[in-house]
Amino acid sequence: MKVLSFSCLALALLAFCSAVMARELNQDEALRLRQQGVILPLEQLLQQALDRYPGSKLLEADLEEKHDVYLYEVELLTTEGVVRELDIEAVTGRLLKDKED
Repeated sequence: MKVLSFSCLALALLAFCSAVMARELNQDEALRLRQQGVILPLEQLLQQALDRYPGSKLLEADLEEKHDVYLYEVELLTTEGVVRELDIEAVTGRLLKDKED
């Protein structure tokens, strides 16, 4: 029983630490990174996400930094009424995550 409790505590701490490690960037930071050529334009990567799910609607898009990696976190509402969460690496445009939210 103690092993199970410890495992649950360890998982909770890991989830908390992962959330703390993510930092949402504000508009000024995003603009500076874009102007410096560090990240790709949101419009370009957003189009890739919309092409993946034709007819979908954008719900939200944020630029985050997780573990020294810049990510666009994009939420789409598909034509089937499903919310998809996509993580796209902002430097390369590589799709890192695509899951139902």
